[in-house]
Amino acid sequence: MTVDDKKHKVRDWVSLIILLSNYWLTLSGVVLVTTAALFWAFLLPTFLHGHTDNPYFGIILFMVIPGAFFLALLVMPLGIWLYWRKHRGDGTLSGTLPPIDLRNVAVRRLLLFLALTTFANAMIGSQLSYRTVHYMESVSFCGQTCHTVMQPEFVAYQNSPHARVECVKCHIGPGASWFVKSKLDGVRQVIAVWLDTYSRPIPTPVHTLRPARETCETCHWPQKYGEDRVRVIPHYAEDEPNTRSNSVLLMRIGHGQTGPGIHGAHLDPGVEIWYRHEDEKRQKIPYVEKRKAGAQTVVYLAEGVNKEALDRLPMRLMDCMDCHTRPSHSFELPSQAVNEAMEAGRIPVSLPFVKKKAVEILNVRYSSHEEAAVGIPAALRDYYRASHPDVLQSRQTDVDKAGQALLEIYVQNVFPRMNINWGTYPNHIGHNDFPGCFRCHDERAGSNGKTVTQDCNTCHSLLAMEEPTPKILSDLGLISNGTK
Repeated sequence: MTVDDKKHKVRDWVSLIILLSNYWLTLSGVVLVTTAALFWAFLLPTFLHGHTDNPYFGIILFMVIPGAFFLALLVMPLGIWLYWRKHRGDGTLSGTLPPIDLRNVAVRRLLLFLALTTFANAMIGSQLSYRTVHYMESVSFCGQTCHTVMQPEFVAYQNSPHARVECVKCHIGPGASWFVKSKLDGVRQVIAVWLDTYSRPIPTPVHTLRPARETCETCHWPQKYGEDRVRVIPHYAEDEPNTRSNSVLLMRIGHGQTGPGIHGAHLDPGVEIWYRHEDEKRQKIPYVEKRKAGAQTVVYLAEGVNKEALDRLPMRLMDCMDCHTRPSHSFELPSQAVNEAMEAGRIPVSLPFVKKKAVEILNVRYSSHEEAAVGIPAALRDYYRASHPDVLQSRQTDVDKAGQALLEIYVQNVFPRMNINWGTYPNHIGHNDFPGCFRCHDERAGSNGKTVTQDCNTCHSLLAMEEPTPKILSDLGLISNGTK
């Protein structure tokens, strides 16, 4: 093929593309991509910032506009292909191609325009893609887009120690593979929300969650910072003066270098704890297997377990999430929440019987947060009006303050629209409110003749138990004359 033949072939192809581009579908794509580009230019400052406080505006900005832009880019070549497929055999295309001559100024300008718009589309498309991905990883998108569904988790997250850690850091982690998996799973969740077929409450544990060792341990390395820690637990009695006491524990966090402790016994290098569970929530654990490098594997069976049925139960490698079941989405129980509010001064301790009545009021069921907003403060006022009218008359401000604190506790822990009530989601740190440690630590016998101990001193030393002024706190200078 001569050089002239090649030139003619190129011209014919360009001519064909120009002709096919006149199809209505292709022209619609041109209009759509132009419109999306204009919106992008108008909202460029927000795009560059990459953040908006309104989740629904964010959807339009970072998902609808990019979606329209890329749809238009797909529609244009699709229109060309459809028009060519429709008319390739009917003679419409032959003899009607506009002449292409690069010496023609108009043709050169057209080709320059196509080159510049293609470059501009590539730049705009890459920026839109980046901002869309960035927005889909934002806390606003995760927590507020599906407002009703995610409201409980989002509220708990905002009051957690991880409130400044982005959701994706824990739920997805680094790497493209888990990002793709999470977005595919997210499509299923969006469809469930759209069809109103999602579970109420959202079931836990999340079986598609990435292993904790690939997420949690990027910040919380079990072999570091495992020293013993003093934990002070305040408690207020349900008597008239709301008598305050303290329990003091020395938590043996531990790791291999400072003694086994909690982390060392379960997560030290070379240690693997495997278990089988009978239920979806992993609360009934009849089988535990401890593997340790250089040592014999030990199997612990719960009393009365059916050994023949064990093989049908799922096997799981224990990780952080088996104890820290609610690390960023913890829901409290009424007594614990009231204790903390009184300790923080949000509920005046000097109000008579306020602890007892507060717990009673919180345990009343309300159909919605709106109903609770009226009922909870009114219930506390009604109690003092009937039982302590002098207190209500002289300290109405304190009573109202306590009522608002109770309402805050309620709306942070109970979500009627999602069927979440007190204790819906177990937190297995410890063993006071839920089985926790005792799911395995129940003195069951092991194949080595030892048991999974239930001895309190294995994980912590009890330095004081509900004492008004524990001596250990005085020695540490944490209290003086009974006052913290």
